[in-house]
Amino acid sequence: MKLFRLDPPAAAITSAAAHGTRRMRILATGMLVAMAALFVLARSLAHHHPAIGYVQAFAEAAMVGGLADWFAVTALFRHPLGLPIPHTAIIPRNKDRIGDTLAAFLRDNFLTSAVVARRMRRVDVASAAGRFLSQPSDGDGRLRQGASRLAANLLEALDQERLGGMVKGAIVQRLRGLNLGPLLGQALDAAMHDGRHAPVLDSMIGWAGRTLEANDHLIRDMVHARAGKLLRWTGLDENVANAIITGLQKLLADMAEEADHPLRIKAEEALRNLAADLQFDPEMQARVALIRDEIVDNPAMQAWINGLWEQGRASLLRAARDPSGAMAGRFGEALRQLGGTLQDDPQIRAVLNRLARRSVVGATAAYGDSIVKLVSETVRGWDAVTVTSRLENAVGRDLQYIRVNGTLVGGLVGLALHAVDMLL
Repeated sequence: MKLFRLDPPAAAITSAAAHGTRRMRILATGMLVAMAALFVLARSLAHHHPAIGYVQAFAEAAMVGGLADWFAVTALFRHPLGLPIPHTAIIPRNKDRIGDTLAAFLRDNFLTSAVVARRMRRVDVASAAGRFLSQPSDGDGRLRQGASRLAANLLEALDQERLGGMVKGAIVQRLRGLNLGPLLGQALDAAMHDGRHAPVLDSMIGWAGRTLEANDHLIRDMVHARAGKLLRWTGLDENVANAIITGLQKLLADMAEEADHPLRIKAEEALRNLAADLQFDPEMQARVALIRDEIVDNPAMQAWINGLWEQGRASLLRAARDPSGAMAGRFGEALRQLGGTLQDDPQIRAVLNRLARRSVVGATAAYGDSIVKLVSETVRGWDAVTVTSRLENAVGRDLQYIRVNGTLVGGLVGLALHAVDMLL
């Protein structure tokens, strides 16, 4: 699965390094061959003019310097001319020790808590995160797209039945773990303390009045059915029903208008008692817990939880597949506001930077030895040819410059020595 494209690729970098090394090797070898040819030519013409002796001395010393440096450079990676000369092929013979030394160098100079902490003090992680969040279009789009594809692929690769069951099980477990009695009691107590229960009572009284008006025939039928024959014959049952309905309507109207109505006070007292029972009565809390469990076990509630998971998963997939669209909505606006806060608030930046510094230092202390061990074991796992090839590609071009310099410096030294000899 291809997530990111490195630019330039690591293989291209390695190929370019190898090409550069070959080019410099040809140049250094060509100079050595040229100096040998120049030496032969100068030696054959030395009797024609005394100045040719200077050319011969330069070429001779340049050959010596070039050959010496060729031997030294070659001896690092292989046996010169294939001969098993002692102390040659140094890197292939000592690759394990080199790996251990490199690992120790990393541990002692880079992966120590003091070095990491000192480096992290100069890194403003919070400001960088704030700039990225507040101006996401200025960030690395490939990184964001790659991370989005990774998140989407992970979500799609997971076993949705199993994952969904785990999520729904966790939601149900949290719901069953809620002690709703005290929460409801505290909420009711706080609402009554602030007077927020009054509109609820008014609504209940208004609902009772409308219900009475819409169903007054039920009261009339009940009175008529229970009245004696005499009352029904004289029509008094209708008067009794009208009186009952009128009395109930007046009672409800008085309760709606008078805040200190006795029945309204009784209702408020009942609410206070209910709030107290919800908070402190174990029996009431057990009844609420039973109702809670019945609601959670209800098929409709289970279907709602299942739909909640499906909606959440679909939203995550949409956001992962279209990060730009997600950043354009409310979520993106919240992230941009967070980015602005990180840039503008020095206290929050200091806290986050300190947290990042402690996290990195802690990770270094906890996993530094593992990183060092990984380096050492990786080098040990390479064969001698791989180690030689990689190191030669990494530093071979500079080593070939040493051969070139050795040829030139050797020639200049030989020229100076010949000049001194002629003067003396």
